[in-house]
Amino acid sequence: MQGKGKAPTKGIRRRGRSGRSVQKGSFEADPFDPRLITVKVNGVARTVSVEPRKLLVDFIRTQLFLTGTHVGCDTSNCGACTVLLNGSAVKSCTLFAVQADGSEITTIEGLAQDGKLHPVQEEFWRNHALQCGFCTPGMIMTTLSFLNQNPNPSEEEIKLGISGNLCRCTGYQNIIKAVQATASRLGNEPHKMH
Repeated sequence: MQGKGKAPTKGIRRRGRSGRSVQKGSFEADPFDPRLITVKVNGVARTVSVEPRKLLVDFIRTQLFLTGTHVGCDTSNCGACTVLLNGSAVKSCTLFAVQADGSEITTIEGLAQDGKLHPVQEEFWRNHALQCGFCTPGMIMTTLSFLNQNPNPSEEEIKLGISGNLCRCTGYQNIIKAVQATASRLGNEPHKMH
């Protein structure tokens, strides 16, 4: 028999936010509780609390305040949300932020160095490869990843390489010219492709 006024504690169950019963004293985490993740974003290590269901694009925009990564379609069709994850282009609307834990993320804001545009950014500007600019950050990040994999592409390879990104303004001719100019330029000068 327990002392007067004390409630029994052993075996008491509680309900987590998910409504699931969890044994008191259990170390089992509620699947909806925020998690700490550590990511390196544009060269800066960050440890941030994030809800497990938060998309990477929303994490980048609303918690890191890097708004160059755009939300275009929420269905992974447009590519406006493209970032580099460990050097490879990914559509950040297709991943949860917790999936990026321990990874390196590069956004459009991380390309320019010391006030100087990255060569891909410069060639998009020089070749008028943008109009409204909404698709441009994703297109640039895709181009960067593509040229890291294929530094001397043909026009057909470029078309295939950027095919996951939609542009509703330009008709793609100047984007293709910008990718060709970047490939040519980087072939003639040493430059680290992020």
